[in-house]
Amino acid sequence: MSGDSDCTRTSPSAGSPSDNELLPDRPKYVCSLSPDLITKAREELQEKPEWRLRDVQALRDMVCKDYPSLGTCLDDAFLLRFLRARKFDYDRALQLLENYYTCRRSWPEVFNNLKPSAIKPVLESGFVTVLPRLDPEGRHIVCIRPDRWTPSNYPITENIRAIYLTLEKLIQSEETQVNGIVILADYKGVSLSKASHFGPFVAKKVIGILQDGFPIRIKAVNIINEPRIFKGIFAIIKPFLKEKIANRFFLHGCDLNSLHQNIPPVILPEEYGGTSGKLDISTWNELLLASEEDFLHDFSQLVLPCDSSPHDMLVSGDADEKQCDDSLRGMKPQLYYCY
Repeated sequence: MSGDSDCTRTSPSAGSPSDNELLPDRPKYVCSLSPDLITKAREELQEKPEWRLRDVQALRDMVCKDYPSLGTCLDDAFLLRFLRARKFDYDRALQLLENYYTCRRSWPEVFNNLKPSAIKPVLESGFVTVLPRLDPEGRHIVCIRPDRWTPSNYPITENIRAIYLTLEKLIQSEETQVNGIVILADYKGVSLSKASHFGPFVAKKVIGILQDGFPIRIKAVNIINEPRIFKGIFAIIKPFLKEKIANRFFLHGCDLNSLHQNIPPVILPEEYGGTSGKLDISTWNELLLASEEDFLHDFSQLVLPCDSSPHDMLVSGDADEKQCDDSLRGMKPQLYYCY
């Protein structure tokens, strides 16, 4: 996946017609959105079907001009994810795309050898899954259950890898690009020792990716069964949240009726007072594991450029880690108090 060759192929002045004939054609974009979603994309994302390919080409030209060595895919469908995530603002979409690769290159513990088969134990534990039915707004529900994780089995970064691959799979759908997703996090049984693994350093990186380094719209985060210690966890998270995202957090405690006001029972499993049967993780696991080839090429060629400097990183390195470790020491008394 060569950024130089991709940019050469898209440049209007790149070589003669005979030269370009030797280069492979890009996959032709075909819109899969329904008429209703086309209207929604126009109203909410400022996406105009008649200008769509022009907008994609404009972003492609900006990538080639400003980040010729980024090494990104430049296909129409891929770039369109970033335009939709930033409401077709070229500059913001370009920054999101650069952040996307910066995040992946700057956290090797998460992104090296990132493929579904590598996180199979996490999937089998049921830590993260996607409910089979969409909500009334056409959004997938990503269900996260921290109590399914045993820290002695593997580090917390494996859970982050599983969540990231889940989002990568979901964002392949144009419907998800327009509608966004909803997160349902069940904190039942989360202990102090388990919560201590999610300190400010990890929190800052994860939230940095979700807010500024990934082309997905998170429309709501529903927290259920949160223990008292969650006040301490949220105190770690909140400083890194933008106000818009913070306002989309809903803490329901053990009140299923409160949860059902946000997510209808008809799409929820029995575990959450729903009517769609027992929570099934096998269907999503099989779908994700069957997508191995989709990820091998995208994630296998990422190499941090030698001319990248630390200040270019969306998520910085050792200095931030030390600072966040210091912050975690300050947070521990609060965690113990909440517990």
